[in-house]
Amino acid sequence: MYSSPCPDRLPDFSLFDRRAREGETLRVAFLGGSLTWGAQATDPQKTSYRALVGRKLWETYPLARFEFHDAAIGGTGSQLAAFRLERDVLVHRPDLVFLDFTINDDAHAPPHRHRVAAYESLVRRLILHGAAVVQMILPAKRDVGPHPVPRPLDVRHKEIGAAYGLPVADAVDLARRRVREGHTTADVLWDVPDDPTHPGDAGYALYAEAAWDAFTHAVESRRKCRLPETMLSDPWYMSVGRFRLTTLACPPEGWQPGRPHRNAIAYDFICSRWMDDLLVARDSARPLRLRFRGGDVLLFGEQTRTSGDYAVRIDGGEPRLYPAQCAEGNMRLVQVVAEGLDLEGEHEIEIAPLLKNGQELRLESVCVAGGPAGVVAG
Repeated sequence: MYSSPCPDRLPDFSLFDRRAREGETLRVAFLGGSLTWGAQATDPQKTSYRALVGRKLWETYPLARFEFHDAAIGGTGSQLAAFRLERDVLVHRPDLVFLDFTINDDAHAPPHRHRVAAYESLVRRLILHGAAVVQMILPAKRDVGPHPVPRPLDVRHKEIGAAYGLPVADAVDLARRRVREGHTTADVLWDVPDDPTHPGDAGYALYAEAAWDAFTHAVESRRKCRLPETMLSDPWYMSVGRFRLTTLACPPEGWQPGRPHRNAIAYDFICSRWMDDLLVARDSARPLRLRFRGGDVLLFGEQTRTSGDYAVRIDGGEPRLYPAQCAEGNMRLVQVVAEGLDLEGEHEIEIAPLLKNGQELRLESVCVAGGPAGVVAG
């Protein structure tokens, strides 16, 4: 279970600037989805917004020693991030974090209460650990067209950012202004016709410009992050538990420990980067049953060409069927299976593999948020 530390002082962008100019070691993390990783960049290690911001930091602070940490998994949002924040970000003790999840939390839909709660928990936990946070608001191609669809989630995220004193890198607004003023076009920024989500190098350069402007303005204005006494959203994701299934003393028949693959259909999907082991069900594996306390439940694991379906039953209710196969190859499996359960009582989850000959089900953890957020063997 996650427990909040008590920082000696709140993150201060001018302090980051001073430490960098004095040549200290500073750790910078980039947490988000495929737009943070740099999908469709010609070389994500050089031309993604993440890489370009890193280069600007090196150029601006030549005496500093920077450690950069890529914590981006494509197609995932704030809810999974809340469960992997400890392993993939906080363990590195970051001084500065660029946070992006507006697109993957569905920017164009009414704000989803549980995703907003998870997003605010990320901001709050990062600040509690002493990290200065830059809030990234990133567009897709349709956001800069002649008739853009409203993005109500941006408003909610910005309200959270304002409450915590975050600088906002609004690349949506910047892209619209540049297109409106005739400096570029949507087709230039998103130069792969069949991918209206991921930009090319010109789009990532614009993202980086927005990020750098937000960071430098925060430094110049001596901005400090804040910790509101109470959260704007529900506090569920301030209590999270990620129960690794390989820690089960006696897994059901047909389940055995395994290792995540070291290749995938995309680099940010390589599961050996995001998990250390898995519990793998094969052939006629028996259902896996666990008891837990908490309100939201998410399964984290790996999809492959040979993965099969599975059914999840909560508290003996009707089973829900989920597919796990990825025809293209290996990638992450992320599935929210319950939200808004009673936080006071104990619950049971049953995961039943529905496998054909040669198929498997590969799960790393059962993740629970809210209340005690605990899991025990069933």
